[in-house]
Formats: sequence, C-alpha cells, structure tokens
Amino acid sequence: MALNPTRIIIHHSATRDSGTVSWGAIRRYHIETLGWKDIGYHIGIELVKSGSESYYEALFGRDWSKSGAHTRGENHDSLGICFVGNYDLVKPTDAMLKVGTKIIKLWMRLYDIDIDHIFTHRYFADYKSCPGNLFEINRLKQFIASK
Repeated sequence: MALNPTRIIIHHSATRDSGTVSWGAIRRYHIETLGWKDIGYHIGIELVKSGSESYYEALFGRDWSKSGAHTRGENHDSLGICFVGNYDLVKPTDAMLKVGTKIIKLWMRLYDIDIDHIFTHRYFADYKSCPGNLFEINRLKQFIASK
C-alpha cells in the first residue's frame, strides 16, 4: 500500500553532528540493531565536510512511497525528516533549517500538506524532547512560510 502523507514530523538524531556523515550509521542502527526494514526517516539533514568546505545536505532515507518508522502510531500518513544533531544541547543553524525547508516545501507541494500539519515528534510522544528543546519549530515554520 502506497503512503499518502498528510503530515510531516520533525525529528533530531540526538547525536553529535560532527561533519562526518553519520546517516549510514543511523541506517545501520535501525536495520541491524532495531531490526527494521530500512532507516526510519524519509530524509535526513546533515552537515557534510569535504576538504575545507562544510555544507548541509539532504540525504535520502526510506522511500517516500513507504511508511516510515519514525513516530509510533503515526507512520501510516506522515513523512519523517531528521535533523542530525542533538538540539537539546545546541540550536540548529539557520543554514541547516533552510536546507530542511527546501525538502519540506517540496513535500508540501507534492502531497498538498498545509503548514499547520507540520509537527514535532514530541507532539506525539510527550515523554521525548525530540527534536530537542532548543529546536525552534516556529523558526523553521518562518522559513517555510517565506517566499
């Protein structure tokens, strides 16, 4: 059954974003340790260092046509995006949020998702801080709402 997303759920990895691509490590953890079919998120946003350059990249995760494994009980109609880093310790940069904004705006257009249907993981799991206490969802939504 193909996924028909009506919501976007924002996550953080709760790991340090060091500039070395840890997306593969997250994928291995989800598959090898948790026994899932694939990484739980549909997209990851991560700092990548290449020589003297540093920039944020959007990295593909689970196929967009398939349910994720990112939010218990909510995967049947949502897309999950993971901002790599621990945003209980530091704020995500505007540069990172802007890369995430590009993906989120694309999903909003493709699947006719309204900005009011973008949620943090903690909205569905109040015992978690995800995407971190320093992650300002309203700041992300400001970028999304701007032209």
